Amino acid sequence: METRKRIILRRRKKEYLENRRAALIFVKRRIEELNLAYGFAFKRVGVRNQSTRWGSCSRRGNLSFNYHILFLDSHLADYLVVHELCHLQEFNHSKRFWGLVAETIPDFKEARKALRKFGSVS
Repeated sequence: METRKRIILRRRKKEYLENRRAALIFVKRRIEELNLAYGFAFKRVGVRNQSTRWGSCSRRGNLSFNYHILFLDSHLADYLVVHELCHLQEFNHSKRFWGLVAETIPDFKEARKALRKFGSVS
């Protein structure tokens, strides 16, 4: 008999595989549009099935997003994209970083609070 945990994990993986491509297309479109304000250079864009992170930016310039971004309100999704884009210039959460974010998402503090209400991603 299969354990409850295995059933849940299998369902999550199936949902991820069904939505991965759509999430990648969505994220690439939002990056293309939102990066017009910044013009940051990046390398790869990926979509993953992370359990605790909405997104990340590597020192090599690779951007990664959780596929659940596809199910967020568009303003919150835009905040996530801008947040990771700004890490391409400021690899920290300094005042300069938040100033960059505010150029495109002036109400970033509210967006950040709204995302925290979701708790963990999955």
